[in-house]
Amino acid sequence: MNPNDRVRRILRPINHYLVFFILVAFVVTCCTMLFVSILTDTLEVTLTEKNIGIAAKLTFGNVVVISLIFTVIDTVRRKLAVERPVRQITEAAEKIVLGDFSARVKLQSRFVTDETFNRIIDCFNKMAEELGSVETLRTDFIANVSHEMKTPLAVIQNYGMLLGTPGLSEEKRLEYAGGVTEASRRMADMMTNILKLNRLENQQIYPQVTEYDLGEQLCECLLRYENVWEKAEIEIDTDIAENVIVYADAELLDLVWNNLLSNAFKFTESGGRVFVSLTADEQYAIIKVADTGCGMSAEVGAHIFEKFYQGDTSHAVQGNGLGLALVKRVIDIMQGEIGVESIVGKGSVFTVKIRRA
Repeated sequence: MNPNDRVRRILRPINHYLVFFILVAFVVTCCTMLFVSILTDTLEVTLTEKNIGIAAKLTFGNVVVISLIFTVIDTVRRKLAVERPVRQITEAAEKIVLGDFSARVKLQSRFVTDETFNRIIDCFNKMAEELGSVETLRTDFIANVSHEMKTPLAVIQNYGMLLGTPGLSEEKRLEYAGGVTEASRRMADMMTNILKLNRLENQQIYPQVTEYDLGEQLCECLLRYENVWEKAEIEIDTDIAENVIVYADAELLDLVWNNLLSNAFKFTESGGRVFVSLTADEQYAIIKVADTGCGMSAEVGAHIFEKFYQGDTSHAVQGNGLGLALVKRVIDIMQGEIGVESIVGKGSVFTVKIRRA
């Protein structure tokens, strides 16, 4: 504690005492004068100089004692009702400044202080909890991005070293160059998805609502994967209703269908089947994307919409765990619904509901 703070701590109770002394002296003097004035007028009592001197000394003593009592009571009240909760809030705030987001402040007894401090403490604790969650998300995000970037960077580095091998054949050179290109593309896709997800989560992308035929959009998205399903000999089955008009952002929903179809073809083995359907009622357009792929467990299904989550921890299937997080955020912005049903070894069914108006 520096000297100035020590002096302030000494002078503070003296100041409080002087305030109470002046206040009590004023009140007691006024009351005494009024009492004496009425007493002399009513009883016709004559006050001598001696009597007045004794009364003045007693009054002064009473003022000193009463002021001291008030000062002690006020000091105790301040310690319990003001200084203690303020000190606890300050100590917790200092811990948060140092990065300890687990700091919390206990609620004060209602018999000691009023509810104002408890409201402040409640808000402070909620703020600390939110800051802790944000810090956890930030740390996880950095760790996940770093982890996901390691693989393509390692591939680029290895193929780059191999490309420098003397006497490399043209066939090997093309193979290694293709590996570098593919790893670079994966990194670029991941960075693009991260930026899109960040803009969506911060509401920097606002829906540009237009009226269009949802069935036509689904067919167009499906045709983009024609080479994929023909190469893998995957059977395509559709049941798309006609003239299903929706008021939505076509570009954002295109992102949804591309991700769902891409996953369906990615996890469906050769000779499997992918089914796409579109039905509608007065309120919703209902889209189902089903496959006969590997499926997933209930535990995996509960986390697939989280950023960077991948059910395949071996990373045997290419991906960065951002696609379904993007899908979920888009559906939330469009005030729709998305769910998944899956059985391990039998496939998955994603169901999306989009408001028609």
